[in-house]
Order: sequence, then structure tokens, then C-alpha cells
Amino acid sequence: MSLHTYGQDGDGLPVVLLHGFPLDHRMWDAAAAAIPTGRRVLAVDLPGTPGRADDLPEPALEASADDVASALRDAGIERAVIAGLSMGGYVALALLERHPDLVAALGLVDTKSTADTPEAHANRLRIAAEVEATDSVDAIRPMAKSLLGETTKAARPEVADEVAAWIEQQQPAGISWSQRAMAARPDRSDVLAAFGGPVMVVVGDEDTVTPVEAAEHMVAVAPGARLVVVQHAGHLSAIEQPTAVAAALADLAQAADSE
Repeated sequence: MSLHTYGQDGDGLPVVLLHGFPLDHRMWDAAAAAIPTGRRVLAVDLPGTPGRADDLPEPALEASADDVASALRDAGIERAVIAGLSMGGYVALALLERHPDLVAALGLVDTKSTADTPEAHANRLRIAAEVEATDSVDAIRPMAKSLLGETTKAARPEVADEVAAWIEQQQPAGISWSQRAMAARPDRSDVLAAFGGPVMVVVGDEDTVTPVEAAEHMVAVAPGARLVVVQHAGHLSAIEQPTAVAAALADLAQAADSE
């Protein structure tokens, strides 16, 4: 696994960032750079991303979580603030379930703790099959725009261009694996409810994929969770409004430092 370091070592707990689908660690570049110094900030390339789409196990986000845990321990990290966007949030919850000792605090960004609806589950498998049949990213190209908020698309079309370029660089085998892994995930609301550490739930006010209602569900489930609604952002709030997301994660990290 590739760990990409943004911040320098300091007294604060490290922050580990898990990316969404169908992207890789680069989606965190701007937000990671905006997190105040004094702690290590790392972003992970999960299984299925470019260079990591060969010899994949059976599709399961549990495998991604175990991979993250192994990489962090190999890097000498025994406890960290774990933050994930969308699919990264699903992996963060799986990590909390399987390796709770690693998770000092949890940032859930434009994600949800529940499983897919039957319709969403079927759509993921349909996309996975189409990607495998065409050996291309054709099926997910529209996501370059559908994941973004209306404000971003109208005012900053270059953001959609950047997301589209990242999508083009993904590997079909990895896309298919990730879709099947997400489709197989269970509801982990009970895992979130049992967590006693700080929780920050962040959501774009224009997110139509995991909307504000999904964020409110997690806040209701998690003891003492805080909700931050990012203005003028869709599902990719960390790309669309990186400064606001970085500020929320910095607050979460400070709360974890004082635990």
C-alpha cells in the first residue's frame, strides 16, 4: 500500500485520509495541505487504485481495512485520526470494527453507515459487469459531474475536468472490484454507535449521493458526534471546498489529542 505524507511529524496524532470511489489519494491533496502543521497527515491508496488492481482478493471492504491497518502498523502508527470520504468512510467503519485500537477519532465525510438499498446494490453490480465487459471506464465517466455540487459545476468547471482526468487513469479491474466490495458491505451503524471516541460528520449541502439526511443519521447514532454541513459542495466536498473540510478535520484531530 502507498502512504502519501503531507504534514510533518509533531506532537499531534497523525491524520489518515481514505479516498472515495472512483478516485485515489490525489483527491485529498488540497484538503491535506490545508490541515495545520504539527502532525503527520497521510493519504492512502486503497486496493483497486492504479498500481493496486492486480492480484486482488475477493471483493470486500474488510480486505481494504486490513490493508490499511497493516500499512499503518508497518509505518509505526499505532493510533490515528481516521477520516474517509464516501467509500473511504465505509473502509473507516470497517477499520473501526476490525482494528479498533488504531482508531482514536473518526471523520466521516460525505458517506453513510448503512448498507446499500436493493436498487443501489443492483446498480453497483450492473456497473461492475459493464466495466468488466468493456474493459474500460466508460460506465463511470458521468461520475465526474454527478458527484459534484451544482455550484461547483456552474462556477468552476475545471474541477469536473480534474475529476474526469483522475477517473480516466483508473483501472477497470479496480473499478469492478471496488463496486462489488461496496455492494457487499453491511450496515455498520452499530459499530459507529459503540465507538466512544470523537466523531466528526461532514457533508456537502448539495450532496445528492449521501445527502444531509444520511449524515444526520450518523450523528444521531454516534455518541457526541458533531455535524459540519459544508456550503456550496456536493459529494466531493474535500475537492470542492477543501479549506472547510480541512478545518473540520483539524478540529477533530485536536479533540482526539486531548482525549
